[in-house]
Amino acid sequence: MLRTENIETAVQRNRDELFRFGTALIFVIGIMLFTIVRTDGGIDGILLVAAAMIGGYMAMNIGANDVANNVGPAVGSHAITLTGAIVIAAFFEAGGALIAGGDVVGTIKSGIINPDLVADRDTFIWLMIAALLAAAVWLNFATAVGAPVSTTHSIVGGVLGAGIAAAGWGIADWSVVGQIAASWIISPVMGGVIAAGFLYLIKHTITYKQDVLAAANRMVPVLVAIMAWAFATYLMLKGVKKIVSVSFPVALLIGVVMAVAVFLIMRPYIARKTATLENRKHSVNDLFTIPLIFAAALLSFAHGANDVANAVGPLAGINEAIMAGGVAARASIPLWIMAVGAIGIALGLALYGPKLIKTVGSEITELDKMRAFCIALAAAITVIIASQLGLPVSSTHIAVGGVFGVGFLREYIKSSYARMLDQIREHHADHDPEAVEAFLARFEAADVATKGEMLRNMKAQAAEERLLGKQERRGLGRVHRVELVKRNLLLRIAAAWIITVPIAAVLSAMFFFMIRGMLLP
Repeated sequence: MLRTENIETAVQRNRDELFRFGTALIFVIGIMLFTIVRTDGGIDGILLVAAAMIGGYMAMNIGANDVANNVGPAVGSHAITLTGAIVIAAFFEAGGALIAGGDVVGTIKSGIINPDLVADRDTFIWLMIAALLAAAVWLNFATAVGAPVSTTHSIVGGVLGAGIAAAGWGIADWSVVGQIAASWIISPVMGGVIAAGFLYLIKHTITYKQDVLAAANRMVPVLVAIMAWAFATYLMLKGVKKIVSVSFPVALLIGVVMAVAVFLIMRPYIARKTATLENRKHSVNDLFTIPLIFAAALLSFAHGANDVANAVGPLAGINEAIMAGGVAARASIPLWIMAVGAIGIALGLALYGPKLIKTVGSEITELDKMRAFCIALAAAITVIIASQLGLPVSSTHIAVGGVFGVGFLREYIKSSYARMLDQIREHHADHDPEAVEAFLARFEAADVATKGEMLRNMKAQAAEERLLGKQERRGLGRVHRVELVKRNLLLRIAAAWIITVPIAAVLSAMFFFMIRGMLLP
């Protein structure tokens, strides 16, 4: 019986995989047929068809890998179901790409190489095709092994490798390469520190208070208003800016106006909501559900507006080179190319996104709605700060860094608390067991300030009585080291981040030489 069930499970898994692959294949074939109708044939027509198919493949891989960072924490915290997250993200990703994706895109992502050093139009086309294919293949592999990586870094590596293959080492701007390498540290550290900082603030202003609901009435509207400011400013700078010109001061002012409006709306809403809740720490989680849903939608919109260029930028450059007959540093984006990127991202998310959504949302560390809220807020604030300081950051690295940040903070807090309890038991070792348990009950029920006072009094007494030495405290630290973050995932993701640019570059150089070898007379 068990063997039959295993066979049925395997057949169902294979059927699901075949459906996903078949749907993706139909999308790519549809792109091929549509592009064939638009071309006049010849070698240029073949190259444009191939580039369009690869662009669609790249867009699907962006949807499968990168979008998980926007909705993963909301899904992992159960603020929204996996299906609901996919629907929201797909809609807003496509909307962001089509509405705010821009009319013009840079063909050489991040200025990584000098287009003036590309020999001719044909070399430029081969370079872009190789870069796009290499980035897509690497993203596909990263998604298969469950590693969230930066799609921007993937395409940068692709352009770098093909550029060097086409024109030598001198074509690369190594200062930009250095900035990208710096972002491997800057992005996750900033995201992790800011997310952990907000979680620490929530704990000390809300969940560690004796009257949790009264504290929530005061603080939650303020926190949601901060999120409204952050997302309004973020969208002005990263989305709406591509439709109308928005300066940083204007974006900040719009963010402040939105924050005030949201505060005035949320204050009575939170008051009504808390009136129906129990005075427990877990009750506060429910207050962050709606903000998390909005955060997932807005992050997806901004991501669609920005990262669609990773899929269609090289494709737009190839199309411009074929139509205009020359190398273009910037290219206009026809509607059909933007549609390829938008639909591909949404389709890739729906078909292959759940794996990375689960990795980011629940496999790295356990998330509740408060922690997910801090991660989403950190993502927006980090981008705002970094963009104004001129620091290179990756949205993928920020979000994943935020997940690790809240996980490590929880480890520290739980380990510290366990040591506190053992110190209390050690101090009261010779006392009546009932008195010890009564003291522990008072300690656990107290707020942070009272806990601190109780510990200070106890330690002062312990110092006088010499009850707890340095070696014993070290032993307690070792015994109560709590691990709430999966170290194997940390190492796997960090390794994938570090090798993204080199691997994409090597693949791209190989593809460039293959394409050139096939097309040279």
